[in-house]
Amino acid sequence: MSREAWLRGPLEGVDPYLMPAAHAFVQAREEMERAAGGLSVEDLWVKPGGAASIGFHLRHVAGSIDRLLTYARGEMLNDAQREYLITEDEPGNPPDDATTLLALVRNAVDHALETIRATKREDLLLPREVGRARLPSNVIGLLFHAAEHTQRHAGQIVTTAKIVQGLARETSERALVS
Repeated sequence: MSREAWLRGPLEGVDPYLMPAAHAFVQAREEMERAAGGLSVEDLWVKPGGAASIGFHLRHVAGSIDRLLTYARGEMLNDAQREYLITEDEPGNPPDDATTLLALVRNAVDHALETIRATKREDLLLPREVGRARLPSNVIGLLFHAAEHTQRHAGQIVTTAKIVQGLARETSERALVS
């Protein structure tokens, strides 16, 4: 198994102050791809015990990165972003598969890494507003929150994937015994 992203050295073009956020994005993307890459559409959208589906988490990661980067640029959300937020838990018709969902995540993380590389150190403490309530933050706060929020959902995806796969094994084992 390869080393975790933060132990592989600096990422080219990333300011050392933002390296932890960049590493968190890279690590989360890899974990999500490993956990969800081989799952069926059914496994992606099942809600074991009422928990959020893996499909929701993947769509939410992509959408939340986009929204947080919008705030980091000093902009407010547009109608398309607000609509996406409302529909993150909908599988689609036909339901999105792992390839589609992981492409959303890859694109969002790639965009986050491009944003991190383009962010100047002198801009890190620029004030920013979040949401309709215009809650106070700053550029560095938004970039780090986007990274840690992505990591949090990556962990939920990994755990939920193990649960879903375990339930499927138990079901097939019971069918063999019957």
